[in-house]
Amino acid sequence: MIDILIVEDNKELAKLLCDFLQTENYTVSIADTAEKALLLYEKYGARLVVLDIMLPGADGFSVCKKIRMQSNTPILIVSAKTEKDDKLTGLNLGADDYIEKPYDIDIMLAKISGIFKRRYLLDELNDEDIRINKINRIAYKNNIPLELTAKEFDLLMLLIENKGRVLSKEYIFNTIWGSDSFSEPQTLTVHIKWLRQKIEENPKNPQKILTAWGVGYQYL
Repeated sequence: MIDILIVEDNKELAKLLCDFLQTENYTVSIADTAEKALLLYEKYGARLVVLDIMLPGADGFSVCKKIRMQSNTPILIVSAKTEKDDKLTGLNLGADDYIEKPYDIDIMLAKISGIFKRRYLLDELNDEDIRINKINRIAYKNNIPLELTAKEFDLLMLLIENKGRVLSKEYIFNTIWGSDSFSEPQTLTVHIKWLRQKIEENPKNPQKILTAWGVGYQYL
């Protein structure tokens, strides 16, 4: 998974932001159209999407909407469209913030750093009887350590971070195993089964990890 996906058709601006972010040790990819952005996101995933609105073809709002349908990945809209209605549209579609162009690069980097600290650098993740220690990579149920493989741990963390959202099988597989993995997609189904056996009261009638038929899985 890449750290930041920049969706920006101004190549000079995209390259400038990319250079600053790489200096801060983020991994970055750039897309100059909505179509390319969604292909990259489906293939690699991203921890943050920095999204322009005015793009050739489909606009950035469509990208925001489609990403938000399958994930709660942070989305930072950066646009020269400064009208109140545009801002409300972006925020109502699920964007986490809306920054006007032109922007101060130091403020942009500070906002991005804040998003990563709030979302990804917290030591623990809690959900009812499940607790995940991200530093030690140990998951607990009712304060009892769960015996999870590395992939089971990553899968559980991804599901809980996206609680309530239906994640597509392709997105989950590419995020956990990588699009270049030699593993078969059926591997995901097997790992979901194993994970249910470890966290569900009745694995045959799961209440936490639900199957969204024809789409993927949802953690409740």
